[in-house]
Amino acid sequence: MGDARPPQELASLVARRLAERRGEFAVVGLARSGIAAVRLLRAAGCSVYASDASKSDAVRSAGAMLEREGASVDVGVHNVQRIAHCSVLVVSPGIPPTAPPIRAALSAGVPVVSEVEVALRLQPALRYIAVTGTNGKTTTTALIGHLLRALGHDVADVGNIGTPVSELALMIAPPAWAALELSSFQLHDTPGIMPNVGVLTTLSPDHLDRYASVDEYYADKKRLFANAELPSQWVTTADSADVDALVAGIPGHWHRFSVHRTDVDGYYHRGSGMLHLFGEPLVARGTFALVGDHNVANALAALLAVMAADPLHRTPLARAKLAKAIGTFGALPHRLEPVVDRNGILWLNDSKATNIDSTKVALASMSRPTIVLLGGRHKGESYTALVPELLRTAKAVLAYGEAGALISGDLEAPLHGRVMVEHCGADSFEQVMHRARAMAVAGDVVLLSPACSSYDMFNNYEERGREFARLADVIA
Repeated sequence: MGDARPPQELASLVARRLAERRGEFAVVGLARSGIAAVRLLRAAGCSVYASDASKSDAVRSAGAMLEREGASVDVGVHNVQRIAHCSVLVVSPGIPPTAPPIRAALSAGVPVVSEVEVALRLQPALRYIAVTGTNGKTTTTALIGHLLRALGHDVADVGNIGTPVSELALMIAPPAWAALELSSFQLHDTPGIMPNVGVLTTLSPDHLDRYASVDEYYADKKRLFANAELPSQWVTTADSADVDALVAGIPGHWHRFSVHRTDVDGYYHRGSGMLHLFGEPLVARGTFALVGDHNVANALAALLAVMAADPLHRTPLARAKLAKAIGTFGALPHRLEPVVDRNGILWLNDSKATNIDSTKVALASMSRPTIVLLGGRHKGESYTALVPELLRTAKAVLAYGEAGALISGDLEAPLHGRVMVEHCGADSFEQVMHRARAMAVAGDVVLLSPACSSYDMFNNYEERGREFARLADVIA
């Protein structure tokens, strides 16, 4: 469900209404991106109505602050009639398109857009590299920001990585560049996206608790290319038939990367151990600290994107700076992050692995006997796809949370007699951690790579990862 108007028409309409400051702008959802959107619209001289269905202390506090800054705010309720008469509705990515405020706006012909759309329209001089994909997008975005900074640019990492794009526009001296991570939910409502370089890392089924089909999910990823032109610069993997099918026929200059092929612009040459970019070796794989071929792919994607963004990024001096910068990039929190290594047991926090494919990638990186913590809120995929990698590396699977019974049911039969599967219940994450410690011996890895969202026990994957790290430090 969404606005039926072509992206270019919708983006143009929103741009006109922002330029004219026409009518009242509505913002639904008062988490960080919603708050930033309200503040930016107010700073731009727009009349703003904001609402959030939650009555939490955090939302009440945010609402009071925004009222002091001149917005009209409802907490605990949405005024649907008011929203249906607004000029533009700005929606937070966590709110599904079937929610009543969004349905009311769409039925009334009100443009529904993301905070990203509004922020980009109000920062026309911003140069940005936009990254999406099922997995790898956060690491790739962070790498892009890291590499651009190594080249001397003032850069912010924004979007789904944590900082709203609107916060840049509120700065006294905003950065010239941004590394912009975009989820499928954000892309759904960002019709004017037109990056200096666009990156698609991977595609695999995800968010089937929100999307009716994989095709619907892929269609939102494809919105990255909605405004593609012949001069557009794109970076995609050459290792995915789904990606090839999705981008077929889209205009632009295409730069592809691979960890298996060498007939592309960015590749890993296993014989020499070198990463090659635009026809020349750039840096040895051994200088890049992150484990796994998936992180080699992320590095190739980031390097290609930065080098494609400006001809000056491909000079010999720039290449030398980029090669040096790759060696100084470390693991991001919650992405195969080592949190404790004690008594010969390594505890790895991969809480960001909220779907089957990302957990498969984590398992493929393991080279030691592994106790795998799987669980959380189910997202619609079968867990049997994990079986080959579990058979290769797992010592045990501890299934927990709302999805625990489903995980056990999917895995017990195919793993029977080879990998122990234990259902730890739905209530206590601490109990799961103590059970993992009781099973682990020197030489083992305890891996939190849940393949599920965190919302049964935690507010987000970051909170889940922090609790894993805290408990590991206590009990290891």
